[in-house]
Amino acid sequence: MKIDKNIIKELTDYLNEFNLTEIEYTDKDTKIKVSKWVVPNSSETVNVAASTSTSTEAKPKAISGTEVKSPIVGTAYLAVEPGAKKFAEVGKKIKKGETVMIVEAMKTMNHVPSTADGVIKEICVEDGQPVEYGQTIIIVE
Repeated sequence: MKIDKNIIKELTDYLNEFNLTEIEYTDKDTKIKVSKWVVPNSSETVNVAASTSTSTEAKPKAISGTEVKSPIVGTAYLAVEPGAKKFAEVGKKIKKGETVMIVEAMKTMNHVPSTADGVIKEICVEDGQPVEYGQTIIIVE
């Protein structure tokens, strides 16, 4: 199979132009996925730290417990609707497979299950916050 390098170049240009982290192209029997990891430089890190609370600045230091990660890119919701009871709260006991959050992507509500039994130690995102694929959303101990 011969891959057209121009398609890859064009997809890479789209990643940069539209500030995307991943793009996929499918044509008949060919499927090309281009993705990139964005590592913030020191000035961006300062901006992020300035816009977050002190409790979130301490998270990267040491994580103990099981991390539940977002399976997709989207918007995280802690409850079914505004004002409803939250799926997860710090200190709540949960079982493996129990819904801990909803991640909405393209108008589809995706329930995120816990990957372990335990007690919720930390909720790493706020209601309505955008999340990336693989981002830790909850820590279960």
